Amino acid sequence: MKEYDLIIIGTGSGTNYIYPMLDADPHLRVAVIDKDEPGGICLTRGCIPSKMLLYPAELLRDIGKAGRFGINVRIESINFRDVMERMRSIISEDIDNIRHSFSHNNRIDYYNASASFVAPYTMQVGDETLTSKMIFLSTGSKPAIPPITGLEETGYLTSDTLLSMEELPESLAIIGGGYIAAEYGHFFSAMGSKVTIIGRNPYFIPDEEPEISVLAKRMMSNHMEILTDHEVLGVSVSPEGKKVLAKDRKTGEEKVVIASEILVATGRSPNSDILSPGLGGIETDALGWIKVNEGMKTSQENIWAFGDATGKYLFKHVANHESTVVYYNAVLDRQAKADYHAVPHAIFCYPEIAGVGMSEIRATETYGEENIIIGFYRFEETGKGKAMDLQDEFVKIILEASTQKILGAHIIGPHASVLIHEIIPLMYTPEQNATPIMYAMDIHPSLSEVIKRAFYSRMPISEYHMIMQALGLEEASDTSS
Repeated sequence: MKEYDLIIIGTGSGTNYIYPMLDADPHLRVAVIDKDEPGGICLTRGCIPSKMLLYPAELLRDIGKAGRFGINVRIESINFRDVMERMRSIISEDIDNIRHSFSHNNRIDYYNASASFVAPYTMQVGDETLTSKMIFLSTGSKPAIPPITGLEETGYLTSDTLLSMEELPESLAIIGGGYIAAEYGHFFSAMGSKVTIIGRNPYFIPDEEPEISVLAKRMMSNHMEILTDHEVLGVSVSPEGKKVLAKDRKTGEEKVVIASEILVATGRSPNSDILSPGLGGIETDALGWIKVNEGMKTSQENIWAFGDATGKYLFKHVANHESTVVYYNAVLDRQAKADYHAVPHAIFCYPEIAGVGMSEIRATETYGEENIIIGFYRFEETGKGKAMDLQDEFVKIILEASTQKILGAHIIGPHASVLIHEIIPLMYTPEQNATPIMYAMDIHPSLSEVIKRAFYSRMPISEYHMIMQALGLEEASDTSS
């Protein structure tokens, strides 16, 4: 049995503080274990490779609009293989550098293998048995595969496996209507595939504000077919291609979608089946996510879990935040707590979507509808928005009426992932007050003006929903598909 001072499972955010720890303690011995390529999900098959694919897709969409500005241009060809190879070559270099750093440090033992508990503080890794009094569990997650009849026999892609594709599918059926479906629907349709998204929820991208979901569906339906409120009954192989049978959950009407390939994008699931946490005395919830307290400690003393392993917020920036909390608590012996009051996110589809903090529903449940006001403004009503020929994209701000405290913000429109950062820092101040945005100067004309104007255009919830109704964004039963 090999004894270590620290065992780290996972090479993403789990290793964020490994070198400061080694510098601080010259006697520290660390085992780093990962069954996959080093770098974590974000680098190897998540955020980084997907955004390297989505940027070319964004360029294609922008070029496609050039005619509206008097620019006659055409796309002669798209080399799908080159797009994919550029992505793979860049991330491969980063992966190799991380592997080298772990493998050539004489105080780190790097194991490229699966790890599972065999007893508290004791793990089996290949043929080796390892033990440590401190363990970091940053085990990530994996694509969730629904029990659809015929799926395994027919074959399918996931957000993991599609990264090795060499040929563009002529057509693609995406099962699932969340952010992965939105991003890859955008990518493959821009590359030239005929894309059909089949979502079970009445809303497309259901975790967003309903009006943003409706507008996203309306705008993205210009490039693909989006079916919401449809249940996939089964898939099979037919002479024409892979056949997906779906049923409208409201009407019961069945629809057949034929595609060259199927992408399953129905969320993520835990890796705890590999880890066997129960043998280590570590509690999990009913779905298998590891339970932790506010300081990221598990049910077993001095064993910590963070990132996707806990199933809370499956974002790299959240995992990084949690890794800092663990470093403070496990190494520096402080009493830090993870702070989730203003977790930002972005969806890199077309148009881009971003949000931070509370939804309107959560805010009204917490503060009462009479204590909430909504700020709203459309991009097209700004000088820069007119210059860009924008149409329905907008900013929505949720505030507490009496204090002007920012509770949440939601954006659909160009550079939403950048614009949301005007708001995020204020949500980490003690008062979360909107005053700095309202009184600061904005460059004119710039897209950032839409943020300030949304704060100035505050109104009661009832008035806001009258505007949404007039714009056709109020109901989930949006007719575009």
